[in-house]
Amino acid sequence: MPYIVDFENVSTVGLDSSPVAPALAGLRANEARYFRNKYDHVFTVSPADEAPDALGWVTRILKDERDIVIGSRPLEVTAFEVAGIRMAYVFYESGLSINVMYTVDDGGKRAVGFKLSEGMDIPEELASRFRFARQNSKLAGVIRGSFFVIKGEY
Repeated sequence: MPYIVDFENVSTVGLDSSPVAPALAGLRANEARYFRNKYDHVFTVSPADEAPDALGWVTRILKDERDIVIGSRPLEVTAFEVAGIRMAYVFYESGLSINVMYTVDDGGKRAVGFKLSEGMDIPEELASRFRFARQNSKLAGVIRGSFFVIKGEY
């Protein structure tokens, strides 16, 4: 069942099995606030098993572009298009959030972003490949993030 993410009253709904559920919920709320403020978009997530197409798209891009397979269980996903950009998010049990930003028009920005919830270790599958920068968030505490540019067509 879809869940509208409330960034004013942060909830761990759907993320309870994560060992860093409050931080992951804050990270999810941080994304919801960004899309509401920038695009007036309501950030809605679904359990990963209810949105196999979105999960498959993100998984395929990770595998094809960088041969990355995430070991943690996906909990929630969302996929939408806003301002000519196709977006997808996957929130994992470990506290990892992966987003794909894919501009529909040729020549636009296309990238995969990784965000680590406060309190989680860098996943083994990402540790040797990426450096993570820190940013502070009122909702999520310290977020560590990294990204790579997508080269293929998806």
